[in-house]
Amino acid sequence: MKKVLLFAALIAPVVALAQNNNAPSSYDPHDIKITGYLQTQFQKAQSPGITSFSGGDFSKNSDNRFMIRRGRLKIDRVDTYSSIVFQLDATQDGVQLMDAFIQLRHPDQKGLSLTAGLFNRPFGYSIVYSSGYRDFPERARVFQTLMPRERDLGGMVSYHPGGKVKFLNLDLALVNGSGHSAKDYDSKKDLIGNLAFKFDSLADKKLHLGFGGSFYKGSVRNDTKTYYTPNNNGYTAHTSDDNEGKAIGRNYYGANLQVEFDNSFGKSSFKTEYVAGDQPGVAGGADIKGPYASRSFTTQPTTDLYQRKFNGYYLWLTQEIGHTGFTAMVAYDVYDPNTKASGSTIGMAGNFTADGDVKFSTLGYGVAYQFSNRLKFTVYNEHVTNEATSLPNFSTDIKDNVFTARMQYRW
Repeated sequence: MKKVLLFAALIAPVVALAQNNNAPSSYDPHDIKITGYLQTQFQKAQSPGITSFSGGDFSKNSDNRFMIRRGRLKIDRVDTYSSIVFQLDATQDGVQLMDAFIQLRHPDQKGLSLTAGLFNRPFGYSIVYSSGYRDFPERARVFQTLMPRERDLGGMVSYHPGGKVKFLNLDLALVNGSGHSAKDYDSKKDLIGNLAFKFDSLADKKLHLGFGGSFYKGSVRNDTKTYYTPNNNGYTAHTSDDNEGKAIGRNYYGANLQVEFDNSFGKSSFKTEYVAGDQPGVAGGADIKGPYASRSFTTQPTTDLYQRKFNGYYLWLTQEIGHTGFTAMVAYDVYDPNTKASGSTIGMAGNFTADGDVKFSTLGYGVAYQFSNRLKFTVYNEHVTNEATSLPNFSTDIKDNVFTARMQYRW
């Protein structure tokens, strides 16, 4: 038993680093180190061709599929003053770059670091937390919409001091704003800030508490002479020659909380995150499906912009079942892209509302089995609900529930 506890204490810092995508596998100086994980899964949808945030849309004539969800290969190297991280994602869709950044740290000021390249946006909790360690199969819809693929190109200053203030984490990043796989399409940059607190030694080291707040300050360039702002019944149109090239605000504010308690029955965990603000998008319809109308852009949007007031959140609850290796999971998340309009108001003639204004909620539940420290099995079901509106496409709830059976191997 003592050997097990000693081993756990030794690997705990490594595990903590591995859970953070914006760090190498270890800060101990080392030559090339290769880590990664593979997720292979089978999914069954409620109907063919649905739009899905559980691994992407289903093909037109398919309601089930086998797929490689993630195939990550992470390479890093650490020396006295710098480290480099390079991560690829290989799936049936091809090979894609996920992370590529250089990090500078002084040995006398290890808490202060400078990161430059392609890295996770330091906003909130779930964006930076690795998908290889997350209990739930996917991030909440609101974060997949605001920050698809989680990464962006830029520079970041981080402060993670030790000693008496080791609970503090501070990040400030300046990024393109165009996301993971694109160069910037305008001259403006976006600012992201994150302040987090983490306490791991409460209640005789059985209680783990984390919380924090974040902001995102940016904009999206309008490429037409018209853009729309929300009112109490829909949108107000603004048309002028001066609107072409206008910067439409993209601003988020978020808060998060994580509570874990180690008890005789097994670890109990509750995590939640809330975000609200302004999100420029498009109308949605024939060319762009409604759930993607408010997704952040990787290229210059060519149609009129709609500035929406949005909010969203998730609630994650997990419970280990004794020492069996099983963990029960329940999740609930909500994304409302337009808090100024709801229900039958959406789609009414003359108020400019469209498919991109529909609210979605998802109830998920499942069980994971940790077969070994490398191999994990997960079964998970999601009930997705959209609000009923006056739009033909969303007059009733769409049949877009998804069941997932996943196997993951991590090395």
